[in-house]
Amino acid sequence: MAFAPMPARRQGNPLKIVLPLVVFAAAVAAWEAIVRIEGVPPYILPAPSLIAQTLVADWPLLSASLVTTLRTTLSGLALAVFGGVLLAVLLSLSRIVEFSLYPFAVVLQVTPVIAVAPLLLIYMPQDVAVLACAWLVAFFPVLSNTMLGLQSVDRNLMELFRLYGAPASQGPLARLRARLKALWYLRRPAALPAFLAGLRIAGGLSLIGAVVAEMAAGSAGAGSGLAYRIIESQYRLNIPRLFAALVLLALTGIGLFLVLAALNHVLLRRWHESALDRET
Repeated sequence: MAFAPMPARRQGNPLKIVLPLVVFAAAVAAWEAIVRIEGVPPYILPAPSLIAQTLVADWPLLSASLVTTLRTTLSGLALAVFGGVLLAVLLSLSRIVEFSLYPFAVVLQVTPVIAVAPLLLIYMPQDVAVLACAWLVAFFPVLSNTMLGLQSVDRNLMELFRLYGAPASQGPLARLRARLKALWYLRRPAALPAFLAGLRIAGGLSLIGAVVAEMAAGSAGAGSGLAYRIIESQYRLNIPRLFAALVLLALTGIGLFLVLAALNHVLLRRWHESALDRET
């Protein structure tokens, strides 16, 4: 009796890339056609071709601003990952620490960063205040998702781990050692998918926080990031440069998301269901 061969795994559907590109190209072509046919002035709505020309002509200025914004975004994200993971581990090891500190993390999350940014600019140097805003909005997703992953271990596995790894003496040091072993061997793998999901969210939020803080700093007459270039272009009615800065911000956000999504795929592709190739 012959058995049908197993279906091959799908390595990737090209339509996932082709269709968005076709729709995007059609939208840009329609935008260009409407501006040219209707004769819309550049100070109201510049054509995509003019935006591209402005991007090339103003590249030295815009690229320097892009580096400033990207540096703030990545620094805020790195601090959020370090602080969020460290605090999540502490909260998972001690209920007392969780009950004491977690409400303050919630307060930081629910307070709008646009309201906090002016205060930070008053009490901190400008670059530190901008970095703090990027950290504030990215911190809670890393913390909450990592805590969720650390607390999602099967209780039966935890009990089995305690049964086979129970220390001979039940002193405080032995209990702490047992908790650290459970954290490394059980909780860490379970928390990795949730942490990576929070990391993808935090990447976009750190860019948003940096932009909000740069806009607040720009309205005060100081700044050098892309958000400041947007405000400067608005005041000078240089709308093509404004759109060029927006394009760079959008590309930065897309690039950051793709990098974090690729990291998620590399770390989870061999064992987690969310990253396995779907069968046809």
